[in-house]
Amino acid sequence: MSNRLADATSPYLLQHADNPVDWRPWGEEAFAEARRRDVPVLLSVGYAACHWCHVMAHESFEDHATAERMNDGFVNVKVDREERPDVDAVYMEAVQAMTGQGGWPMTAFLTPDGAPFYCGTYFPREHFNRLLEAVSRVWREERDGVLDQGRRVVDALAAPRTLGEGQLPGADEAAAAVEGLARDFDARRGGFGGAPKFPPSMLFTFLLAHHRRTGDERALLMASTTAEAMARGGIHDQIGGGFARYSVDAEWTVPHFEKMLYDNALLLRAYLRLWRETGDPLARRIALGTADWMVADLLTPQGGFASALDADSEGEEGRYYVWTPAELERVLGPDDGAWAAEVFGVTDEGTFEHGTSVLRLPEDPDDPERFERVRRTLLAERARRVPPARDDKVVAAWNGLAVAALAETGALLDRPDLIERARTAARLLADLHMEDGRIARTSRDGVVGASAGVLEDYADTAEGFLALFSVTGEQEWSAAAGRLLDTVLDRFTDGSGAFYDTADDAEALINRPQDPTDNAVPSGRFAAAGALLTYSGLTGSERHRRAAESALGPVVPLAAKAPRFAGWGLAVTETLLSGPLEVAVVGPRGTEATRELHRTALMAAPFGTAVAPGDGDAPDDPADAPVPLLAGRPLIGGGPAAYVCRGFTCDLPVSDAAALQGRLTP
Repeated sequence: MSNRLADATSPYLLQHADNPVDWRPWGEEAFAEARRRDVPVLLSVGYAACHWCHVMAHESFEDHATAERMNDGFVNVKVDREERPDVDAVYMEAVQAMTGQGGWPMTAFLTPDGAPFYCGTYFPREHFNRLLEAVSRVWREERDGVLDQGRRVVDALAAPRTLGEGQLPGADEAAAAVEGLARDFDARRGGFGGAPKFPPSMLFTFLLAHHRRTGDERALLMASTTAEAMARGGIHDQIGGGFARYSVDAEWTVPHFEKMLYDNALLLRAYLRLWRETGDPLARRIALGTADWMVADLLTPQGGFASALDADSEGEEGRYYVWTPAELERVLGPDDGAWAAEVFGVTDEGTFEHGTSVLRLPEDPDDPERFERVRRTLLAERARRVPPARDDKVVAAWNGLAVAALAETGALLDRPDLIERARTAARLLADLHMEDGRIARTSRDGVVGASAGVLEDYADTAEGFLALFSVTGEQEWSAAAGRLLDTVLDRFTDGSGAFYDTADDAEALINRPQDPTDNAVPSGRFAAAGALLTYSGLTGSERHRRAAESALGPVVPLAAKAPRFAGWGLAVTETLLSGPLEVAVVGPRGTEATRELHRTALMAAPFGTAVAPGDGDAPDDPADAPVPLLAGRPLIGGGPAAYVCRGFTCDLPVSDAAALQGRLTP
C-alpha cells in the first residue's frame, strides 16, 4: 500500500511512496500528529539522485521490521532537499553543529515542536535499528534532558551572527582571496585541497575576472589548470558530455556519477568564459558538449530542464558509464577496441569497481576522425544499457542558471538553437512559476509545486532573465527580472542590509536561514548581489545598487579565511572594481554591423557588465524608457553605435567593433 507520499510531485518523495514506512510530507499536520501521539518526529532528508539515500532506503526503509520500529515510535517525515532547501538548511546546520559534518541522507530526531535533539546522516540498518530503540527509550525515560537539548540547539541556531554587514569588499579582499586559493591549489592535478574534489565553478568566474582586471597570471593558471584536468578526467563524460557531481579522488578520475543541472549550467558558463579570455579550443569544445548534453538529456517536454540524472542504474553506482577492455573490443572490434582502451585509459585492472574503468582523455588523440567515429559508436552502445533515472522536476534557480549559460553560449558560439532553448525555459519560468513578482520553486509535468521560492530562486532566475535580455534585447526579460528583484528587496531583506534565504512571509521554521556562503551553487545572497548590480546598470537604480553592495558584506570576512566559499561574491566584487560597466548597443536589427557590435560587447566586456541591445528609437528621458540605459542613445549616421558607460556617464559612441573592443579591454 502507498503511504502519504503517493500524491507528491517530488520524484524523490515518490521513490518512497511504496515504503512500508508511514512517511508523511513536511507540514504542520505531521507535527500535530507527533504531539497527539506524544512521540518524536524522525526527519529524513535527501534527493532523487543521491546514491547513499538509495542505499539507506533499500537497507532500512524497505525493510518491514525497521519500518515497524519507525512507525511505532515516531512520526516519520520525508523531505526532498531540492524542493525544500529552507528545511534542509536549518536542520543541516544542526547536524553539522552536533556531528562536525553533514551530508545526505540527513537523519534528524525532533521534538514535536521541531527542535532537533539528535542528528546524523547515513546509518547502516543494524546501527539505525539500535538508534531507533535508544531514541525511543530516552524519549520515554529522560524526557527533560531531551527537551533541554532541543532548546539549547534551537537557541544556538538563533544566536545573532555577524555577516560583514556594512562592509564593502575591494581590491584588498580580492588579492587576499587569490593568496588563500594559491595556498590550497593542487598545482599538479588542479583543484583545491584533496579528495574528494568538487568543481570550483564559482571560483572559475572569480579567478578569470581577477586575471582580466589585474593581469595576475596565478589566477589564470589556477583556473585553466583545473579546467583542463576536469575536462580530461573521469568527472567529465568523455563520450556523452556533461559533468558528474564531484570526484572521489584527487585526480578527477572516479566521479560520484550523479549529473546535476546546476553543476553543468555553472560549468558551461565557466568554460565559455575561459574560452573568451584565452581562446582555448578545449574550453570551447567542452562548453559546446556540455550545452548539447543538457539539451539532449535534461530538456523536459514543457521546455524547462530536469534537475538531475541518478548516480545508479540497475542498482549499482556508475554501471551506465564504465567499461572493460573486453567490452570495448566487442563493440568496436580488435583494432579500434585496443586503440580506444589506450586513448580512454581503460585497463585490465580497472580504475573503478569490478575491473571496470571510467573513461578519461589524458590527451587529444592524433586521429580526430577515428576518435569521433569511436565516440559515436560507444555512445550508441551505451544507449542500449539501462539508463540512470531522471529527476524531472524543474527547479527555478537551476533553470535560471541554465538560461544564462545557454543564452550566452548560443550568442558567442553562433548557436541560435541554444538561445531558443534558453528562451523556452525562461518562458516556462515566467508563465508557470511566476505570479505577481513571486516565484514558485518547482514544477513537474507542467504543474507548479507547493514550495515557495527561496532567495536563490529569485536571484538566479533574475540572472537568467538579464542574460537573456542582453542576448536578445527582448525587454520582457529585463522587466521580469525587475519584478523578481523588487520582491527580493521587499521580502528578503530586513532594512539593515541583511539578507535572508526565505521571505518574511514564508513558513516559520525554528530559525530563519541566512547562509551567505557558496556551496554547490552561488549563495542566494551573492547571486542576488550580481543580479541587483546588473539591473542597476540597466536602470540607473541607486536602490538596487546599494542593495547589491550591501549583499557583498560577507565577502570581507570570507575572502581571507574561506575564499572557496565566496567565489560568486568575489566575482561580483570584481565587477564593482572594473567599473562596473554598462554598454548600450543600438542599431538596425538584423544587420551584420549591428550583430558584430553586439557580439563584441558580449565577448569583450568584463564579467557582470550590463549590456543593453536596442534599435535606437528609445525616448531621450530615461523615465520614459523600458530600459533606461538605452534612453537618448541614437544611431550614428543612421548606423549602429555602442555607448560604453559607467554610472550612466558614457564615453563618445563608437561604430566599429575594433574600437569597441579597445574600450572594453584593460
